[in-house]
Amino acid sequence: MAFAAEPRRIVSTSPSVTEILYALGLGDRVVGVTTYCHYPPEAARKPKIGDYLHPNLEIVVSLRPDLVIAESSGIRRAERLPSLKLNVLEIDDGTVSGIYESIRRIGAAAGVPAQAEALDASIRAGLDDVRERTARLPRRRVVFVVGRTPGRIEGLVVAGKGSYLDETMRLAGGVNAFGDTIAPYSKVSLEDFLARDPEVIVDMGEMTQTAGVTAEQKRAVVALWNQQGSLTAVKQHRVYAVASDIFVVPGPRVTEAAREFAKMFHPER
Repeated sequence: MAFAAEPRRIVSTSPSVTEILYALGLGDRVVGVTTYCHYPPEAARKPKIGDYLHPNLEIVVSLRPDLVIAESSGIRRAERLPSLKLNVLEIDDGTVSGIYESIRRIGAAAGVPAQAEALDASIRAGLDDVRERTARLPRRRVVFVVGRTPGRIEGLVVAGKGSYLDETMRLAGGVNAFGDTIAPYSKVSLEDFLARDPEVIVDMGEMTQTAGVTAEQKRAVVALWNQQGSLTAVKQHRVYAVASDIFVVPGPRVTEAAREFAKMFHPER
């Protein structure tokens, strides 16, 4: 589909798209975002089109966009947009390579290919730096918990093979203890978790609302895991409770996520 050389009214239907648009210097063209778009702070003040999974198409149309950018992965939130005679760009940024491709495609559609090329190069350089600094360090067994029953070590959902988190953790010198899963995000039993005995646990399972999470809440998560005293991560005090979009929004801040992982995996360096 052909787009206007420089669309002036852009609607984003996901946090990652919003972050890419702002990183490309296109924040002034953004006229609508989701309720989950928190970064940068000015994005949160834009008109809301609904949540990430269920955008309100009536609101989208009312914003009179000349470009709507949607993710093609997961459920197809974009499938009804063309029928509304809206120009739609679908991207897939669920992997690091997908982030690069999404930046280039958004830059081309918005008429800022040079900015996209510069952003792409900056991210690649940042990730290369993390990879080089951790290349000779021990490859620690790590798990990222993306979901679980609040207040309990039950209903565990972990980042698995093919996920953005799996790839980013490997870049930072980790080996995903659940890197052999069939799905990118998989529900696992506590027994399986204990058997794989990770050396590092990163838990975001109770932090789906990343804003306003307190230090006390994070300490409570660590204390919860400390009850599993047989785990190497617990014995070595390498359980980390995190509450930041950088770990779950695949976009320009992937370098920040990789750097934070490197600190958690290799605090001794």
